[in-house]
Amino acid sequence: MRTSSLIRWSMLAAFTLPLAAQVNVLTYQYDNSRAGRNLREITLTSANVNATRFGKLFSYPVDGYVYGQPLYLSNLNIPGKGVHNVVYVVTEHDSAYAFDADSNTGANSSALWQASFLNAGAGVTTVPATDVGCSQISPEIGITSTPVIDPLSGTLYLVAMTKEVSGGATTYVHRLHALDVATGAERPGSPVAVEASYPGTGEGGATVVFRAKSYKQRPGLLLLNGVIYTAWSSHCDIGPYHGWLIAYDAHSLRQVAVYNNTPNGVEGSFWAGGAAPAADASGNIFLVAGNGTFAQTGPVPELGESYIKLSTANGLSVADYFAPFNFDQLNRDDVDVGSSGVVLLPDETGSAQHPHLLVGAGKEGRIYLLDRDNMGQVRGGADSQIVQSLTGAIGGVFGNPAYHNNTVYFCGSNDPMKSFPISQGRLAAAASSQSPTIFTFPACVPTVSAPGASSPGVVWIVAINGALHAYDSANLANELYHTNQNAARDALGASVKFSVPTVANGKVYAGTQNSLVVYGLLNGAVSLAENAASGDTTGVAPGSIVSVFGSGLAQSIAQAGSFPLPASLGGASVTVGGVAAPLLYAGPTQINFQVPFEIPAGPATVSVSVGGVPAAAKTVTVRGAAPGLFLLAQGHAAALNQDFSVNSPSRPAAPGGVILAYLTGLGAVDHPVPTGSAAGGDPLSRVPDVTASIAGQPASVLFAGLAPGFAGLYQVNVVVPQIAPGDYPLQISVGSAASNTATVNVR
Repeated sequence: MRTSSLIRWSMLAAFTLPLAAQVNVLTYQYDNSRAGRNLREITLTSANVNATRFGKLFSYPVDGYVYGQPLYLSNLNIPGKGVHNVVYVVTEHDSAYAFDADSNTGANSSALWQASFLNAGAGVTTVPATDVGCSQISPEIGITSTPVIDPLSGTLYLVAMTKEVSGGATTYVHRLHALDVATGAERPGSPVAVEASYPGTGEGGATVVFRAKSYKQRPGLLLLNGVIYTAWSSHCDIGPYHGWLIAYDAHSLRQVAVYNNTPNGVEGSFWAGGAAPAADASGNIFLVAGNGTFAQTGPVPELGESYIKLSTANGLSVADYFAPFNFDQLNRDDVDVGSSGVVLLPDETGSAQHPHLLVGAGKEGRIYLLDRDNMGQVRGGADSQIVQSLTGAIGGVFGNPAYHNNTVYFCGSNDPMKSFPISQGRLAAAASSQSPTIFTFPACVPTVSAPGASSPGVVWIVAINGALHAYDSANLANELYHTNQNAARDALGASVKFSVPTVANGKVYAGTQNSLVVYGLLNGAVSLAENAASGDTTGVAPGSIVSVFGSGLAQSIAQAGSFPLPASLGGASVTVGGVAAPLLYAGPTQINFQVPFEIPAGPATVSVSVGGVPAAAKTVTVRGAAPGLFLLAQGHAAALNQDFSVNSPSRPAAPGGVILAYLTGLGAVDHPVPTGSAAGGDPLSRVPDVTASIAGQPASVLFAGLAPGFAGLYQVNVVVPQIAPGDYPLQISVGSAASNTATVNVR
């Protein structure tokens, strides 16, 4: 019933799937919706984010201003340096850094790697702000935007600007770089110089040309369907300039598409306070233009002062747009809508008439709620054609709003941060709560962390006065923490405008004018213990794999490589009810272990020691059975088909066929296996009283028990009922204890 390849797959699943709770931050504001929410932050909560338990842990010096949002990759093998959680930072001094995300001591006291794109000896330097006649980014221009990471290829993409003097000639160049995330080395074909032209009469001829000195790459990068999109803004509205979106194949770095929003006009740049273009699941891109020509005449509209929807189905083409009725006045008064990007709201916020929404606001402080399927274009005298327009509700917005749990958060200039509930496709006309602090220009960019989509969370911002603030997402009047409560310990330093902190795996990362500062829980603590497969926190079972999360849980990242599993990894050890627990994985913020089979039902204390010193403890409830199905991406069950292929939409199971589902927490077996040891195949270790359902229909169970070749991993072989093709929920029960549901695919 088993094969060697299946055993290897099971080992891989059990080693890697418990790590799924580790969050990677690969792009501006967490994902392409730009909603600014990390929904898997289970360590930092409104209960422990306070000046007593939370504060500054350490910082790393860097060589320039950090405008881009820090990015994060977990469990990355750095050649010659082992496995690390890694945080990435880019600077205006044209450097990219990779730092250990958990510690700056010992071997981690300096960068894991640093890449510089300067060569002073060859005349390659950053661009002095005086060269472009603009002090918006000063004193130098290098790497301004938030990079993007492709985790599949292990590539970090960024754009660096340089001034290059050779033979008495001076040129200005933007280059798109593709770097190996583990080493900082350039990928083959990297870098490429950014060059572009576009048909249009806006510069007096038949073509408008991208002139590198006239532009800065301000908005964050977008990675969408294997293409890198770079958006461009001017220096202090110094012309001539336009809004450009220039696209490159992520593998070859070959230019594949160019869009210009004012080719027959002027201005209209994309800057958005650093916010990256948003994108939906259908491959449409949404971005906002600043000051510039708006005109509906001609074959292609001139879309300055506009919210723009671009189709990527065949290059880049305008699919729809919205321009405010007062676009001309906004343009004349320099209160453009393009000071902020957009948030693509989830479908839960929509209505039957407007199921797909986006929200944004600009310098005027007017909130726009738009239907992504029918953006409204333009109407004279009023914006009555769009879903909603709220005037005077907030101060001018730079960067992005954020969204969480049916609430949109705006941090406007000379205004408190405000929360606006949204229901049935409509925003509340007035804020439901606001921060006690008024934020002066240019205010702040909120980001939210929470353990789930409907769970209470924490709203984080970096204020221009150099402080990190945290608020209760349910009531912004409840300020949980700010760094000046204990400035001697927690001071952030000189902040950068439009700065966005990054929250990942129990820590907060904030860039400043000269450093990356890291915040977290001050002492070793376990914030959560859960079933490593399902994430259930209500109980664990003897023999099951459990994950604990917190801070200071291990000295380094390590994982078990053989059986029996070790009692210590990364300098960490765990006991459950006083009994040593074998470890699968250990890191500073997460440990995965097997609950000893001999632990009786009832409350038990999980104790973590680091370097032999007690560091943290958490009480759990032990139950006879607490089944949890392992999950693959998007909630699919970690399951094999009868031919041992992974069940998926492209490899579905057949009605009457068998699915091999993998889970943990089924409890005691009829042929006991020592805790931490791999189960054998002869005899098999079975669990009685196991039932299953697919699509709500009973499904026969052919086998339920420990998966041979591994510890703590269970296998249930289920016969697929005679049902129509489709995607259906699978659920496994032991007696009255039911697992989470997971999707299986049936043809």
